[in-house]
Amino acid sequence: MKAEEFQKKFGIIGRSKEIHDLVDITMQVAQSDISVLITGESGVGKEVFARAIHNFSRRANKELVSVNCGAIPESLLESELFGHKKGSFTGATDDRKGYFEIADGGTLFLDEIAELTLMTQVKLLRVLETQEFMRIGSETVTKVDVRIIAATNKDLQREVDSKKFRHDLYFRLKAVNLNIPPLRSRRGDIIEFANHFLKNSSINRTNGFKIAKEAEKLLVNYNWPGNIRELKNVIETAMALSKTGILDVDSFIPLLTIETGTDGLRNLPVHINRPPESLDREMIYRALIEIKKDLMELKMFAQKTQSEVGSVNFNSKLNEVVRLNILEKDAIINALYFTKHNKRKAANLLGISERTLYRKLKDYGID
Repeated sequence: MKAEEFQKKFGIIGRSKEIHDLVDITMQVAQSDISVLITGESGVGKEVFARAIHNFSRRANKELVSVNCGAIPESLLESELFGHKKGSFTGATDDRKGYFEIADGGTLFLDEIAELTLMTQVKLLRVLETQEFMRIGSETVTKVDVRIIAATNKDLQREVDSKKFRHDLYFRLKAVNLNIPPLRSRRGDIIEFANHFLKNSSINRTNGFKIAKEAEKLLVNYNWPGNIRELKNVIETAMALSKTGILDVDSFIPLLTIETGTDGLRNLPVHINRPPESLDREMIYRALIEIKKDLMELKMFAQKTQSEVGSVNFNSKLNEVVRLNILEKDAIINALYFTKHNKRKAANLLGISERTLYRKLKDYGID
C-alpha cells in the first residue's frame, strides 16, 4: 500500500514532509508487535495514529481498547486496567475483566500515560515484560497477548529526571517514538484540515460553505495552541454562526484566542509579508473586539446585579461615589469567597467568562 492510500484509508490528513515521514514509520512499525510511544501536544491527533497502527497490523480484527489514564481516579485505575474478583474491595459486587483482558489478542492504547502513579507503573512494567498479571483479589495469574501503544503530551524524559516516571518503563515503552509536530510547525496542512472539517461537518448539510482567501491567510498564520482540535472547533463554530455561505475574517477573529504573556500577543495571528500599517490595523481591530466583549460582559453583570438588589433611584442624592473598579474588585472577591475559590463557578455567578475572570484577577492582583 502506498503512503497516500494509507493516509486516505486511516484518516491521516497532511501533505507536509513531517507527516509523510511519520506515515512511513507508522506503516513499518504497524506490522510488528513492538511497543510504540506517541508524543506531542494536546490536540495534535495522537489517537488517529494509534488507530492507524492497530488497523494496519495483524491485530486489526481484534479489539483496540483506548484508555485515558488521566480521566480515571487513582483509586480505580488498577481495577480498570487489571480487573478484580468479587468481594475484593468495597463495591466489588461481581467479577470484572480489566482493559488488558478485554484487549487480549488486540491493542491497548494508553493515552496520557504520564498520569499513572508510580505503583501502577511498576505493575504495568511487569505486564509488558511477562504478558501476565493478577486481578485484584485473585490468586491466579492471567496471561494475555496485548500490544501496547502509549501516548502523552508531556516530556517523559523530564518526568523521569524529576522521579515522576520510572526510567525502566520509559525505555520499555519508547521502543519506537512517534513525535507528532504541532499544527503551527506544519502550516501547509492547516487549510487541508479546515476544508476536511467543512466537508465532513454535520452543520454543512448543503455543502455551501467556503473559506475566503483572506480568512485562509488568517488561519494559516494563527498559532493554534489547541492544535487540530481547536481548528475543528473554530471551523464548526464559525459555520454554526454564519448567516452566509462564506466564512471570512470576521467569522474567525472572535473565535481565536488572544493570550497575553511574556511574549505579548503570543497567539495573535500575524500575516507575514504585509506592510506594518496593515498589521497595526489588524492588532487594533482585534483589541477593539476584545474590549467590546468585556464591555458586553460587564453590562450583563451590571444588569444582573441591579435585578438582584432591586431598582435603584440614581436621581437621589448619594453620600458617596465609589469607583467602578473598586465595586468590580469587591464583587469578584465576594464571588470567590462564596464559591470557595472555584473560579469557574465564580465566573458563572458574575456572569462573565472564565477567561475574563482570570484576566481581571491578574489586573487586580487577587490570588
